[in-house]
Order: sequence, then structure tokens, then C-alpha cells
Amino acid sequence: PYQYLEPGRDYKEFKLRKAVKPDWWEPVPLSKSEEEHFEELMTKSVVMDLHAHPDISTENPYEIRDCDREGRNFIAYEALAMSGLDCVFDNMMDGSSFINTKHGWDWNSTIHDIGMRLCDIAHQDMLIHCKRADDIEYARKHGKVAWVAVLESASCIENEVDRLDILYGLGVRSIGVNYSESNMLGSGLKEHLDGGLTDFGYDALVRMNKLGFLVDVSHTSDQTALETIELSKDPIIISHAGARALTPTTRMFPDEVIQALGEKDGVMGIEAAPNLTVTEKHPLHSIDSYMEHIEYCIDLIGIDHVGCGPDTNYGDHVGLYLTNMEQNSRLGLGH
Repeated sequence: PYQYLEPGRDYKEFKLRKAVKPDWWEPVPLSKSEEEHFEELMTKSVVMDLHAHPDISTENPYEIRDCDREGRNFIAYEALAMSGLDCVFDNMMDGSSFINTKHGWDWNSTIHDIGMRLCDIAHQDMLIHCKRADDIEYARKHGKVAWVAVLESASCIENEVDRLDILYGLGVRSIGVNYSESNMLGSGLKEHLDGGLTDFGYDALVRMNKLGFLVDVSHTSDQTALETIELSKDPIIISHAGARALTPTTRMFPDEVIQALGEKDGVMGIEAAPNLTVTEKHPLHSIDSYMEHIEYCIDLIGIDHVGCGPDTNYGDHVGLYLTNMEQNSRLGLGH
């Protein structure tokens, strides 16, 4: 990342962790025939990650926030090149860009983040900025990765619908309604009372549809998700969640929401962040608990409506996750 700049002179340098390290991999044993089948699927299929954070973090986890305040994330190009992905939905750092605020999600920091990321991508030839479906096929044909700019929450637009036009003009193509806490658009999953989509949220949804955004309700309340699914003229996604029937938390969705999504031709991406998609049958987070969620949702709405949205940081994801939780608690941050 930023190979066109001089570390220490053009930007503050941090020692970064390796994004590719075998110690963090969980091998899945395959027979020869299974491996051949896997290779065939990877060759024939368009492989997409519906929700990722493909960043390289600092080696010292307690420097992560200092690095974030610089407003310059580092894309894990090597890991993406090895991933086998044809397309990645990058949720960038809009919730962790602390240039102007302690809590993130503000407009100026978000625009800064998008601009920095686009500048870095413009100076390399591995990622294709994906603005339309044809770009995915182009990237696949030329051995590159289609990079989709995503905002995990629309909180940064505040009460200005026209800001959606600006985001689309900058190349953002998918956007979440909110991130767990309520905003101007609707209730988040952390709230005790579920008010659903607001009047402003409906206006924003109409504009998102007109512009061509892929709308995401992964962190909304149940009622907000249901109303967004019902009122959107285009199919939407739940890019990273799972089935509440298997994992009884508000971070997962009940059958009612998942079925409504499938009936409106939406897609459900299954979450893989540490300990979220565990189940009674598989209480330790593993490929087995993950597949249990996938199979449950396929049985509920069909295989055409279920995908993968791992929500992973690149590198030691579990270690980073635990460190972030500890830091947020220590700094008095709610998310």
C-alpha cells in the first residue's frame, strides 16, 4: 500500500502485522476428489465476499487507534491476491476513522477515508474499482479483483439526502442503513425499543433506489429490516448475519426477516466474525457452526439467496477482535 509515497516523510509509519500467516489458517482436510471439485468450482464460479475489512492492522494492537486517526488504512493486497476472490465488498473504515471524532461515522472522516482508499487503488493494477456488474466479469477475465466500495452505515449523511448522490458519485455502491445504534434513518439492533424505518429513512431509501445503491440491513433492528425489505423497489441484502433460530442474539435475524428477504429476491450473507455464528450443536466457533447457519438459511429461502459475508479482518482476526473489544471498553466507547 502507498508504495508511491515515502513512509516516515509522507505519512506516519507504523509496524504492520503480516496479513498472510499460516499459523492463523484453519486447514480443512479434503480428499483428492473433493480438492478437484473445489478447484473446479473456483474456476467456474464468480467468488465474492459480500462483507470484508481487507486491511492490515498494526503489529502492536494498542496502536490501532493511533493509526486509524491518521485516516490512512492499508489494504491487504497480498492476502487478496491469494484469496481466490473475484470480488470483495470493502467496508473501509467509516466507523473507525477518528480524524474528527472519537466515535467515527462522521461525514468529513468518511469522505477522507474514501479519497485515501481510491488514491491508493489508483496507483496499483491489482484491484478494479467496481462500479457495475460488468466490472466483476472484467476483473475475473483479467486475473484481478473487483473492489466494491461500501459504507457499513448511512449515519454520515445525517439529515442530508443529497449526500447519497455525492457518495455514489465517488464510487460507493453499497450502503448500510445503520450500524447497531439508531440514526436518522431507523432503529438499530442495540435499541430496547424498535421504531422501524423513519420518514427520513424512507426518503433516503427511495433515493438509494433511484441512484442504484445495494442497500444493506445487517445491523438494523428487525422492524427496520422488514420495512426496508418491503418498501425497497429493488432487492436488498443482509451482507453479514445469521439465523437467530441457531444463535439467539439480536445480531442474528429471525426466520420472519430472512424469509421476507428471500421472497423479495434478496441475498443473505453469513457472518464469520469470532463467536457470532456459534450454535447449540457447535458451541465453539468453527467451519461446522458456520456451515450450520448456511444450511439452515438455504433450507429457509433457497441456495440462490444465500452467500458468504465473513466480516473478517485480515491477519489474526480473533486477536484483533478481542483487542478492539478491550480497547473500546477501556476508552468508554459503546461500539
